[in-house]
Amino acid sequence: MYYIGIDLGTSAVKLLLVDENGAILNEVTREYPLEFPRPGWSQQDPEDWKKAVLEGIPALLAGFDAGAVAGIGCGGQMHGLVVLDDRDRVIRPAILWNDGRTAAEVDYLNNEVGKERLSALTANIAFAGFTAPKLLWMRKHEPENFAKIAKIMLPKDYINYVLTGVHCTDCSDASGTLLLDVAHRRWSAEMLALCGVKPEQMPKLFESYQVVGTVKPELARSLGLSNHVQVVAGAGDNAAAAVGTGVVGEGGCNLSLGTSGTLFISSERFRPDPHNALHAFAHADGGWHLMGCMLSAASCNKWLCEDILGTGDYAAEQRDIPAEKLGRNHVYFLPYLMGERSPINDTNARGTLVGMTLDTTRADLVQAVLEGVAFAIRDSFEVAKSLGLSIPRSKLCGGGSKSPLWRTIFANVLGIPLELPRTEQGPGYGAAMLAMVGCGRFESVRTAAGALVEVSAVVEPDPALTSRYEERYQQYRTLYPALRPVFPGLL
Repeated sequence: MYYIGIDLGTSAVKLLLVDENGAILNEVTREYPLEFPRPGWSQQDPEDWKKAVLEGIPALLAGFDAGAVAGIGCGGQMHGLVVLDDRDRVIRPAILWNDGRTAAEVDYLNNEVGKERLSALTANIAFAGFTAPKLLWMRKHEPENFAKIAKIMLPKDYINYVLTGVHCTDCSDASGTLLLDVAHRRWSAEMLALCGVKPEQMPKLFESYQVVGTVKPELARSLGLSNHVQVVAGAGDNAAAAVGTGVVGEGGCNLSLGTSGTLFISSERFRPDPHNALHAFAHADGGWHLMGCMLSAASCNKWLCEDILGTGDYAAEQRDIPAEKLGRNHVYFLPYLMGERSPINDTNARGTLVGMTLDTTRADLVQAVLEGVAFAIRDSFEVAKSLGLSIPRSKLCGGGSKSPLWRTIFANVLGIPLELPRTEQGPGYGAAMLAMVGCGRFESVRTAAGALVEVSAVVEPDPALTSRYEERYQQYRTLYPALRPVFPGLL
């Protein structure tokens, strides 16, 4: 039997065809546009996702027996607000995870409702990317659209609706809405009321590996699928990536270096960060996790190379950085191109290069960006350690992990070995694994991870380089506090 894993990303959807032994048989990518209507705003048309998925599935199955597909799982970008009317039509473009328009709403939630109350209700405080502030923004600025809302969904949930006709979500993705009582894995009645939302407007909650329905018969026919293809609830992209890299159960850790960057620590029990610097979310394996999320990770490198330096050859830019220069760069980069989430929670923060002189080179700037992203991830890493968590090693995945130089920088900035999964497609592969569990191929997510996830290589830190980076990090961490008062005046 075959299983389809869907990774609904910010710039493209990636589809994987996986056999029952976990081998990836085919991959297909379909890109779609991203809109920035105002500075700090970010949105997409869900119909573009739909088109990409429905065109991508036949391409994925070309040359294979489509009738052998047993299940579909979807991992997707989190937090995005998708709103449907009473005829299931999309009301407005989805407001995405990296959208910063909700500063006033975040301030209201954190300071008037209060962080302590939010944390008690949802285990988290408000961040600009979360879904609840987007609903408050929409209620204030688009009251006519808000009044039309019949269903509130997340990006991957819309794809599941397209496939099955079922309005559903899963607990991992729902954790990032600020509408879920994470500890008890149910919608918070108080948070819904606060946002002016009725319970019937919310999708039904499932665990990530549970089957929500089958592909609609007419759609199955058009895609060449059987009438029995089961669709599981799926997961938020970070939880799906964690499953795909084997980070399940107690004490696993994954670093995802994609458009955004995340530190993901899995747990069998619910233990939120009392300071709310890290998110406390439900995990796709039925447990929980702590997560630090930076808004701009690999996108920082993309911005510098493509938009500033005018090249798409990232590897060539990195070849000019000698090993002896690592840990000795005097240029620092604050990677806050879209504001920042964890752990500083500051929508006003901006990307900043510090320390340039007349002898600063192109390579110095590239190195500063790579190091700045690693330093920012370490900020969340330090929060996790302050909670008493031991992180002796971590998995590393995402597009940025393909860079040997960046892998070396990360291993030494964090001072721990980094394991590279044999399968690089974390979210899509994890989604396919969830489909396997839903279809009965494996009895649990942990069983699937134990059977399918393998490590291809380990990047070990070098003590001398780790020491140099420790000194650089201590300098780096002084920059944001010094610049924080300046940022609001730059807007």
